Amino acid sequence: MSATVAAALKKIAVYILTDKKALKTVLGIVLGIIIIIIMPIVAIVSIFNGNIEIDTNRLQTMVVENLSAEEQAKLQFVEDTMYGIETAMKDAGHTGRIKEAQVLYVLALFDYANQGDFTDKLVSCFQKNQTDEQLIAAVNSAFGTQLTVDDFSNVMKNIRAVTIDISDYTDPTTKNNLDLVKWAVHANESKWGYVYGTYGGVLDETLLGGKISQYPNEVGAYEDFIRQHWLGGRTADCVGLIKGYGWYNTETAHTEIGANGMPDIGADTMYENASEKGTIDTIPEIPGLAVWHEGHIGIYIGNGEVIQAANTNAGVIRTPIGQSGWTHWLKIPYISYKESE
Repeated sequence: MSATVAAALKKIAVYILTDKKALKTVLGIVLGIIIIIIMPIVAIVSIFNGNIEIDTNRLQTMVVENLSAEEQAKLQFVEDTMYGIETAMKDAGHTGRIKEAQVLYVLALFDYANQGDFTDKLVSCFQKNQTDEQLIAAVNSAFGTQLTVDDFSNVMKNIRAVTIDISDYTDPTTKNNLDLVKWAVHANESKWGYVYGTYGGVLDETLLGGKISQYPNEVGAYEDFIRQHWLGGRTADCVGLIKGYGWYNTETAHTEIGANGMPDIGADTMYENASEKGTIDTIPEIPGLAVWHEGHIGIYIGNGEVIQAANTNAGVIRTPIGQSGWTHWLKIPYISYKESE
């Protein structure tokens, strides 16, 4: 396959895995194209090579007209496998990493999907607090593949930059503690970065430039590191991780500053505004509480673990509650609290 064709097919893969409309309307058909290429290559390249917007309706029509019964069966198998991966990842507690597993299937594992234990074997490669290097090593060991970290990370960078998965939220129409936990887990598993003054948006050049001007010490002093590690992905600071959830509109997938009664405040003010709080040694077992010490705040996710946007070098991390010097807990006053599922 030529480099031009490979680049075109990668563009299709990234588009399909990051666009909700495409996932719903052309998932089975177009993923089939990516994998088994039932259309003439020239047709794909003519549509997707270069800076041409993808017309999913046109693509779907073109493909359907060229499908045989055998090809339809293959495409149905692709779609079934994709949904099977989604279900198995959710069951294993890796909801925030479904796209990673699907990308691995697209990039390297299509030929293995006929194995009866394929999905279980793929899911078993995923572990908590795992780097891309560790994941790819596990996949190559399990399947005998030679996938490189760069190939995987380059595709995932695009996907992580735009995707927020709310498919398993308990109630996306409200702001509540249980979905705050899922938001935080997703941010951790999707490897969000830390940039002071941000709240979960995609860090592009415009946003980075604005934050450098606004915070020359907190952001400008780390510009080289941020460009190398966080540019193009989602970022937040400690309280921004909480505010980003409060401000995120699940209907429009846009962030609206000040929405849902959550003001644009810092960690200390959020603690001061809480009416229910206490010292850390009295923290109740309620996922979605915040934990706090002067100048810093994190999200308690239950079972003795905290997710926090820690610092520029670390990004969004998961740590035991005994670390980071938390002194107090609080109920965030701008969300509702429900019992665990």
